[in-house]
Amino acid sequence: MSATKTWNTEISITETGSEVRAEARLRGKEGGQMVGQGSARCNPADENVPAIGDELAVARAMSDLSHQLLQRAAHDIEVHTARPVERLQA
Repeated sequence: MSATKTWNTEISITETGSEVRAEARLRGKEGGQMVGQGSARCNPADENVPAIGDELAVARAMSDLSHQLLQRAAHDIEVHTARPVERLQA
């Protein structure tokens, strides 16, 4: 039997001066939503290119979200098998 599930990620970006913050919200997963956070700051010696700051902050937020999802998967495996997870590969 085949099933299709849909999980949606919404990304919010907030710029304040030379700092950018991003949140990546994962919805649709059992157990509620998960939120990853990331930020980027422009070095004063560099040219301020907002698109690059957005990319870095979003990449970091998605990386944070990915790590949280791996940790939750490891926890769920441990609960299901009653054995510690030694290694999960991304």
